[in-house]
Amino acid sequence: MIYALANQKGGVGKTTTAINLAATIAQAGERVLLIDSDPQANASTGLGVRLAPDEPGVFEVLLGESDLVGIVRPTEVPGLDLAPSSSHMAGAEVMLTRADKREFRLRAAIAQVTSSAALASRAAGKPENAGGPPYSYIFIDCPPSLGLITVNALVAAQQVIVPVQAEYYALEGMTQLLGTVEAVKARLNPDLTVSGLVLTMADLRTNLAGQVEAEVRRHFPELTYKTVVPRNVRLAEAPSHGLPVSLFDPTCAGSDAYFDLAKEVIERG
Repeated sequence: MIYALANQKGGVGKTTTAINLAATIAQAGERVLLIDSDPQANASTGLGVRLAPDEPGVFEVLLGESDLVGIVRPTEVPGLDLAPSSSHMAGAEVMLTRADKREFRLRAAIAQVTSSAALASRAAGKPENAGGPPYSYIFIDCPPSLGLITVNALVAAQQVIVPVQAEYYALEGMTQLLGTVEAVKARLNPDLTVSGLVLTMADLRTNLAGQVEAEVRRHFPELTYKTVVPRNVRLAEAPSHGLPVSLFDPTCAGSDAYFDLAKEVIERG
């Protein structure tokens, strides 16, 4: 299953959700790939990976200068691989404008990975991976925009997870985002659906968090996940150590929340 994590608003916990969902599902025994398509490369640094200036990443994959298999690297989480990004991605929107089949670049790259035996050869010494699909789950961390990079992710994905910060303007821009998803579904990817909305960064000590949650559930009763991710200092600290929170502090409230969210994501399929 391929998921895009998208919201054109920044600072809503999108990358935190991408890292910790991917890590938690990998720790459950699945093979998982996290693709960092954000020029800020926070999903990469949050997993302890920082590309050197001459190292290829997702940007080079989108331009056809490298393949996805060639840039994938393991992380500290067994079963979780990362396709890293870098600041080079900032130029991807301009470069893709002139590219052939510009909306389908990421889909083609992922198809190569999922249909190729190349990653099985990279897993030498792990015969359980040989001969089968290398990944059960692929997560794509999108930039905070609805430009060509995000469109590439939506075209490549089967489902979209929308992190929504539990704040006063939580639903601002949601119509535009869902409209973009519907436009991609109608014109480019008929299999695309919205898996759900996940409330993040909720200060459960305040009335505002409860009011925002009620408002989101009123507008999207079937789509909103039951799990609410709390505002948690350990979640904020984990990326500076290059670890998901499930390795950094597996007993904290943030780790528990992402464990519960992972179960919901798997159950919704």
